[in-house]
Amino acid sequence: MSATSKPITRRGVLAAGTAAVALGLSACGASSSDGSEPLLGIELPEIFDKPGQQAEEEPSRVESLLATMTLEQKVAQLFCVTPEGLTGIDQAVAAGDTTAAALANIPVGGLAYFGQNIIGEQQLRDMLSATYEHACAAGAGIPPFLSVDEEGGPLVARVANSGYFDVPSFPSMIEIGATQDTSKAAEVGETIGTYLADIGFNLDFAPDADVLTNPDNPVIGERSFGSDPDLVAQMVAAEVEAMHETGVAPCVKHFPGHGDTAGDSHTGAVYTERTREEIESCEFEPFRAAIDAGVPLVMVGHIETPNFAADGLPASLSPTMIGDVLRGDLGFEGTIISDSFAMGAITQNYTADEAAVQFFAAGGDMLLMPEDLQLAYDGVLEAVSAGTLSEERIDESVMRILTAKENLGLLD
Repeated sequence: MSATSKPITRRGVLAAGTAAVALGLSACGASSSDGSEPLLGIELPEIFDKPGQQAEEEPSRVESLLATMTLEQKVAQLFCVTPEGLTGIDQAVAAGDTTAAALANIPVGGLAYFGQNIIGEQQLRDMLSATYEHACAAGAGIPPFLSVDEEGGPLVARVANSGYFDVPSFPSMIEIGATQDTSKAAEVGETIGTYLADIGFNLDFAPDADVLTNPDNPVIGERSFGSDPDLVAQMVAAEVEAMHETGVAPCVKHFPGHGDTAGDSHTGAVYTERTREEIESCEFEPFRAAIDAGVPLVMVGHIETPNFAADGLPASLSPTMIGDVLRGDLGFEGTIISDSFAMGAITQNYTADEAAVQFFAAGGDMLLMPEDLQLAYDGVLEAVSAGTLSEERIDESVMRILTAKENLGLLD
């Protein structure tokens, strides 16, 4: 079946069968008086219900799409990469033949853009539009996530801080949190979501759901709404709901909480020494609120929890933190995406293929920015072939990714 052909559904067969019977009756006026013989000698399809027989449930649109995909296409959906990581060029500012060829090779599920990709307003719009078209023409024809880090504030706002767009700018989120007014957080979500959607983005790695329990934190700082978990939870939920209404998917980060750490996962491993009770009662509160607010994606950070999971693994590779806690205890059913796997916390300890296989084995769904896309992609395919990963495990993640895209209207 081609990427553009539609699956044959029970509804379609019913419609065809009914039309055939109606045509026969109209042409010949034949009927069966006792029902003992088929009308006009036409055998009704098996799919017509017989007395006492339950109709089979039609597969969902996502299930039907998944059934048409090859293993290679499914594994490709599990990756979200920079345009440089996709194409191998130093700085991507357009999406032409090189992008099209790279997507034909590995039709990834998403792309992530940074400040270096923005050198003009129309340039960015054109690049996103062309990338979207190239992705839809490749693989299974599935539209991509086009993502960006746009938290607002002076630190992480790739679009607003680029100087090329006349869009509202905001103070740091810690100042928004200090107002204790959730409508201010909702305004951030609605405003950012609106201008991102207008430009061509459909996924924002925001809001930051970290509780700033360590004021000397070198990474989060004023990106957090504050140090009160209840206040942060309320602010995060308000922003999630408002952004989602704009048609841009919010993604909260960095589970299980980056607000206490002293290190920087960009350069190496980071830890939180907080106890399980402290993490559950504080760091998890904003994530619970975001899940209750319907957040479709949660980003898992490279944060070790020696007094919680105690498995010696960053949360992004931990079956305990991903499977038992985020899926089990917190009940998150959406898409779990990793923080960048090009960060030192991963690259100093794992090759790209090792890290990818371990992430998906732990229950993760979408891997962000592997150090080497081809190596990571091939490694996952080899793991499925070897039985280290099952195709059913891959299917679970692809279903979540496709469901998130369907809910955004990308599969329409």
